[in-house]
Amino acid sequence: MKKGDEVEIIAGRNHKGKRGTVLAVNASKGTVIVEGVRTLKKAVRPTEQNPEGGIQEINGPIHISNVKKVG
Repeated sequence: MKKGDEVEIIAGRNHKGKRGTVLAVNASKGTVIVEGVRTLKKAVRPTEQNPEGGIQEINGPIHISNVKKVG
């Protein structure tokens, strides 16, 4: 599996059956980040680039055994 592949989530109570594109692969941890699946909310401190700070939505990792390549 590599960045840009189209995948389907095959396990997991909340995300099973969803499809998306792989944004990143972490081989050492055995996880992938899939676009639009497992969206997490993260509190961010104000910085020069983001002076407002606040809550930011990010894509969370999914174990590689819980996804299958489509097509």
